[in-house]
Amino acid sequence: MFYPIAQKLMFACDAEWSHNFALGSLKHLAHTPLAGLWRQHVPTKALTVAGIRFDNPLGLAAGLDKNAECIDAFSQMGFGFIEVGTVTPKPQLGNDKPRIFRLPRSEAIINRMGFNNKGVDYLVNNVKNARYKGVLGINIGKNKDTPNEQGKDDYIHCMRKVYAHASYITVNISSPNTPGLRDLQFGDALLDLLQSVKNEQLDLQAQQDKYVPVFVKIAPDMDLVAVNQVAETLIKSQMDGVIATNTTLDRQDVQGQRYAGEAGGLSGLPVRAKSTEVLRQLRAAVGSAMPIIGVGGINDADSAKEKLAAGANLLQVYTGFIYRGPEMVKQIVTSL
Repeated sequence: MFYPIAQKLMFACDAEWSHNFALGSLKHLAHTPLAGLWRQHVPTKALTVAGIRFDNPLGLAAGLDKNAECIDAFSQMGFGFIEVGTVTPKPQLGNDKPRIFRLPRSEAIINRMGFNNKGVDYLVNNVKNARYKGVLGINIGKNKDTPNEQGKDDYIHCMRKVYAHASYITVNISSPNTPGLRDLQFGDALLDLLQSVKNEQLDLQAQQDKYVPVFVKIAPDMDLVAVNQVAETLIKSQMDGVIATNTTLDRQDVQGQRYAGEAGGLSGLPVRAKSTEVLRQLRAAVGSAMPIIGVGGINDADSAKEKLAAGANLLQVYTGFIYRGPEMVKQIVTSL
C-alpha cells in the first residue's frame, strides 16, 4: 500500500510541515482518481449510540482535521464517524513553533498546538461544502485569551454556530495546551459550564426541532476520586456521553527518548494503559447512564478490544492512525 512509502517521506520532514502537507493533499485530491490511494471498503458493523446510527464503531478523533477541510477524504478510508475541531469562536494561531514532536520508538506524539484553528465560521462553511453524509462530531473549545470565568460564553457561541451541522458536539475541557483549561474539569466550574451547555442545547433543540447529543472530553491525568467527581457532575448535568481520554502530561513511559522533555500532551501507545484505566473507572462510576467513546493508544485490534472490554461503546484513533495508516482502520473494524 502507498502509506508506508508516504510515511517514510513524511517522517523525514518536520512534523507540523508534514501534517499540513498531508491535509492539503487529502483536501485537494479527495474527489480525483488519486483518492484510490487511500479509499478502501470497510465492512459495516452498524450500531446505535446516543440515538445515532454508526456504520462502525471506529472514528477519527478531533485534532487531526481541526478546520474540517478533509472530511470527504477521511470518510473514504472507512471511518464509522469523524470528529473535527477543536474549533474556537475566533481564529487563533496557537502556540509558538515547533509544537509537534514524534517519538517513533513508542509510536507517540507530543503536541502543544494550542487550539490553532481558523475559527468556527470557517469550519461551518467547510462542513456545509463537504459531500460526507455520515456521522460528524464537532469539537468546540474556548479561545486562549478568554478568561475561564467567561469560558462558557465561548462554548455557547460555538454551539449555536455548529448545532445545525453536527451529529454530536464535543465540549473539550481537557487539552493541556490552553492555559487553565483543565481547571474547568472540576467542581463548581464544571457544573456551571455543563449546566449552561445543557440549557443551550435544549433551547437549540426547541428552535431547530433537532436534538444533537453533547459529549464531554476529559483528561487521563485523574485519580479515582477525581474521576468519580467528574462522573457525578456529568450525570447531574444530563450530558449525553463522555470521551475518555485526551492526551497526558505524564512522561514516565518515554523517559530518555528524544523530545520526551518537551511540553505538551503526549498521545499514542504510552497513554494506552492510563486512558484505559480512567475509562474503566468512569464506566464503573456512570454505569449505564451514558455512552463512552474510548480513545488513547489504539493502534491495532487488541488495543481496540481492550477499550471495548473496559466499557467503551465507540472508539477513536489519532496517533495510531499517523503511525499505522488507513489500513489500520480496516484491520480494526474487520476484527470487531
